Amino acid sequence: MLGDVAGMIAAIAFVLLVGLLAVPLLKLGRVFDETTTSVKELTDHTVPVLDETAALVASGNTQLENIDTVTTAAAQVSQNVSALTALFAATLGGPAVKVAAFSYGVRRAFGGFAAGARKGR
Repeated sequence: MLGDVAGMIAAIAFVLLVGLLAVPLLKLGRVFDETTTSVKELTDHTVPVLDETAALVASGNTQLENIDTVTTAAAQVSQNVSALTALFAATLGGPAVKVAAFSYGVRRAFGGFAAGARKGR
């Protein structure tokens, strides 16, 4: 009889132990369900953002290609202007300086004659 009572106590203790361990396992199952739901929602919201980002990057690359074309054209214009300036300076620079110096000398000379003529009056 004592063995039956001890067996019954052991069985009840085992049932209580299983019951106590079942509660955290059920809660852990709910946590996993919520985690699965959260990951699914995150994935549903992330995929469109990634698609829009890919489209934006492609558009940005197109714009950069356009800017590269404009920059190349501006560099060519700058080189052409530089070459034209160098050609103008080489062709007309020397004679223009000589003409300017000559005209300055003529003005000074006539200015000196005019000043002398005014003093003589």
